[in-house]
Amino acid sequence: MGKLRVMSVKGDRTVEWDLKQAETGDREAEAAVKEAERIFQEALGRGATAFKVVPDAPATKLTSFDPEADQIVVVPRVAGG
Repeated sequence: MGKLRVMSVKGDRTVEWDLKQAETGDREAEAAVKEAERIFQEALGRGATAFKVVPDAPATKLTSFDPEADQIVVVPRVAGG
C-alpha cells in the first residue's frame, strides 16, 4: 500500500493506493495511482520537493513519481527572507 502525504499550511493531504490491485486491473486502484501521480506532479510544478520515506533509512529526494514507494512526503517550497 502506497501513501502520498502532501504538506501545506492547511494540514496534510493523504492519498493512498494499492499497486498490486492496480496491476491486476482493478479500476479503482488504477485511478488511485493516477490521482496520486497527478497530485505529485502538480505539487512539483508549484516548486514543492518530494521525498521517498523508508523506515530506518535517510529520506531520498524524488524527481518523478514512484508508485512502488511505501510513503512519499511532499513539502511545499519554503520562502525565506
